Amino acid sequence: MPNYVVGHKVPDSDSICSAIALSYLKTTLGEPTVPARLGELSPETKFILERFGFEEPELKLSYAGESLYIVDHSDRVQGPDDIDDATILGIIDHHKLGDITTSAPLECWIRPVGCTNTIIKMMYDFHDVEIPKDIAGAMMCAILSDTVIFKSPTCTTADIKCVEALAEIAGIDDPKELGMEMFKVKSAVEDTPMRDLVLRDFKDFNMNGNLVGIGQLEVVDLAIFDSFKDDLHADLKALREEGNRHSTILLLTDIMKEGSELLVVSEDESVIEKAYDVKLDNGRVWIDGIMSRKKQVVPPLQDAFGAK
Repeated sequence: MPNYVVGHKVPDSDSICSAIALSYLKTTLGEPTVPARLGELSPETKFILERFGFEEPELKLSYAGESLYIVDHSDRVQGPDDIDDATILGIIDHHKLGDITTSAPLECWIRPVGCTNTIIKMMYDFHDVEIPKDIAGAMMCAILSDTVIFKSPTCTTADIKCVEALAEIAGIDDPKELGMEMFKVKSAVEDTPMRDLVLRDFKDFNMNGNLVGIGQLEVVDLAIFDSFKDDLHADLKALREEGNRHSTILLLTDIMKEGSELLVVSEDESVIEKAYDVKLDNGRVWIDGIMSRKKQVVPPLQDAFGAK
């Protein structure tokens, strides 16, 4: 019976491409491993898989009795619902250390870089395994996505060097040009249901016993939201109530202006205002320079909840 590799719920490109890349590496090393996913793919991820000729990983929600590797997260609330009944073989991640625990030793690769695929590239190098051209292309795209084409404050020299190396393997002359193609796909939001947009890149976080949902939409021009921003805000409110969340937040990130407008629905807005030292206006605020949920949004909010 093979092992599995799976990322977080509402998978993004890093989560999916990590599962594909790690499963190939582990299988090559003599450990049959299959990539899987916990949710539907975003348009950007579909673009990447089609660009490099990959099928969508298996949609698998239950892992009881299975052995698996966790990629792109280490928070229980983001993983499979029955994770306690599975055997965790390893965690490969670039976020803060979460609350997944194991009863036996496991393989851990956790680095403060911009993308999980950067870490997996390090793993290929460590094991001296050649990366296939198609996998290199998918990994490169995931890094470009997570680092917002190197604009995110999470981007490191390691991420940039990995993109350069992977682009050479994949035969991509201009990675940034391909990155802009990806973000244009991300920006195509017309005729998409509000709930699908809110959940396109959405994660729940346990913050001192408070469930907080944070989504992000990264586009090349924030003006595309002007006609339906109120609808997005209304769906955020419904999502908060349905999930019994303390707060729901949606980052509308303009990658060209390098900042984000936060749409907020909360039972206590003062916590949000304290976290970012801002004043919400009708549940909204623009913050220059905010590009990263992982580095700029989650940590100050976690601190604010801890200080409550």
